[in-house]
Amino acid sequence: MVKLYFIRHGESIANTEGIISNRDLPHPLTDKGRLQAQALAQKLQTESITHIYASPILRAAQTAEILAQALGMPCQIADALREYDCGELEGKSYHDHKSDYVRLFTKWLIGKWDSRFEGGESLLDIRARFVPFIEQLIHESSATDHIALISHGGTLLGTLPTLLKNVDHKFALTHPFENADIVIAESTPDGLVCSSWCNHTL
Repeated sequence: MVKLYFIRHGESIANTEGIISNRDLPHPLTDKGRLQAQALAQKLQTESITHIYASPILRAAQTAEILAQALGMPCQIADALREYDCGELEGKSYHDHKSDYVRLFTKWLIGKWDSRFEGGESLLDIRARFVPFIEQLIHESSATDHIALISHGGTLLGTLPTLLKNVDHKFALTHPFENADIVIAESTPDGLVCSSWCNHTL
């Protein structure tokens, strides 16, 4: 069966400065983020990764580049994996708008998937690009493929509970992605099943 590794990028300047930077403002990985990516590459050395895909946003692309060099394979950029657009909040302080994030995810939790920040993406929008990409990957892959997908915390927290058979939004919100965290899922006849969520075995 196809195994998918959903990975959050390493720490970036946007993280340390608390800036909402989901349209790829110039916020590269920090030195710590590069070390996290290198440690991630070591962890994946034994996982027989066959393909690497990454969001085009700088922090994810840089994380993927480090993985690709360490694992000796190319990385393909996939727009479907980018972070969700925060509209009018882009470039603003995350700390000033943390409560807005909580309210938005709470709405998604109760099924209001059309909710969004003004000018930004809803969960329906994110799913419209993310889910078909993942489904196509699985359809086109061989049973022995192990695919690394470097994306973002918001996109992964929003979409994976709608894809995985054994994870819901309530679980995801109480087990959020840290930088360089991994969720491992396997394709089955009944859909994607999560075996490990950010170091929690399921």
